[in-house]
Amino acid sequence: MADFHQDRIVTTLHDLYEAFDRESYLQNLETRLEAHAEHRNITLLLPSLYAELENPQVLEHIIETICGVNYLHRVVVALGGAPSEDQFRHAQEYFYRLRRADRDVKIVWVDGPRVQQVLNDIGSREIPTGVQGKGQSVWLALGYIFGKDDSDVVALHDCDIVTYDRILLGRLIEPTANPNNDFEFCKGYYARISPIDRQMKGRVTRILVTPLVDSLMDIMARWNHSELMRFFRYHRAFKYPLAGEFSFTTQLGRGINVAYDWGLEVATLSQVYDQLVPRQIAQIDLATNYEHKHQELSPEDMNRGLHRMVVDIAKFFLMYMRGHAVRMDDSFVDMMIHTYYQNAISFIRRYSYDAEVNNLQYNLYEEEAAVRHFRAFLWSAWEQSRGPHESTLIPSWNRVCYGFPEIYEHMLDAVEADNATAVNRDS
Repeated sequence: MADFHQDRIVTTLHDLYEAFDRESYLQNLETRLEAHAEHRNITLLLPSLYAELENPQVLEHIIETICGVNYLHRVVVALGGAPSEDQFRHAQEYFYRLRRADRDVKIVWVDGPRVQQVLNDIGSREIPTGVQGKGQSVWLALGYIFGKDDSDVVALHDCDIVTYDRILLGRLIEPTANPNNDFEFCKGYYARISPIDRQMKGRVTRILVTPLVDSLMDIMARWNHSELMRFFRYHRAFKYPLAGEFSFTTQLGRGINVAYDWGLEVATLSQVYDQLVPRQIAQIDLATNYEHKHQELSPEDMNRGLHRMVVDIAKFFLMYMRGHAVRMDDSFVDMMIHTYYQNAISFIRRYSYDAEVNNLQYNLYEEEAAVRHFRAFLWSAWEQSRGPHESTLIPSWNRVCYGFPEIYEHMLDAVEADNATAVNRDS
């Protein structure tokens, strides 16, 4: 979706290469990355559920694609949903195909007894470790990466990307791996159009986060909360704030708190906002179209699907505002929700025009119904966030090291022992 638009806050890196030959572009991109890799070690972090190995049509393509690149120093898989050792050994055999003489591969067995003992040891020092999920798995894998202390750049993406290719991977990494610029954090973005039913996807981004952040930015400006107005203006600058693909320097990553719920992506953007100046932040167009699994709306069950996602995201923003001296009560939240609703309805009209001119199917009724559900979910988020609550952020590894100086040694011992045990049994 190439254009030339640049926001004043975040540098946008467009997909202008689409006007030329993709193969020659890819060759040039990977040549540059291989040159960067001579001076900066690049690690790829893959959060994966064991269930994704049992339905390998998508994951198999991702693994084969990664096998073809030459610039990765290490691949670390954060394996969740694998309580048995047989499952871990199967995952190890599956992902170890990525191993080469110049590329290490390690599996962080999140459910394994050694890693669980590390979590218990951290918790015994009254340092919160969150609950099981993608956020905690990513955080644990980062602990192993930082403990190895030989990576300069980390890239992260999910294992359910149907439209995955080497250009997506290379473009995700290049901005932070390139020593000739100042970027310490790069967020991916893309269009999400279902090729099967020719519909816009990404509902939570399109009709929740974008209009909600837009509304909060205006509200904070009217209430003279200038710092929070700038905070929400920063979030509004991202084209796809809920994208799960980003890369960052390890120097930045060591100081980032990680959310363990569905607020992971917006919390990460907020952490980056607190630690970097704008010229160190970029977003990059990763793909002409992006497809992965879609979540159900789940209006009756707040523990599943988009219902849980919306509540977790909204709770993060509500608690962030409370933590920055915004006096919140029922009347404020009621005003906020009504402002969001009117803004979301106006966005829906724009999306319908966009769909029509691009010959896409667009169900205005379903979009408006989803916004009404989201409006109710926002109130649920407010009710859940009343009073004193613990943060859903797991402390940064810098913070953990302060209270547990030996933590990296413990983390390395656990992961290396898990991986070595299975190798020895197979040999």
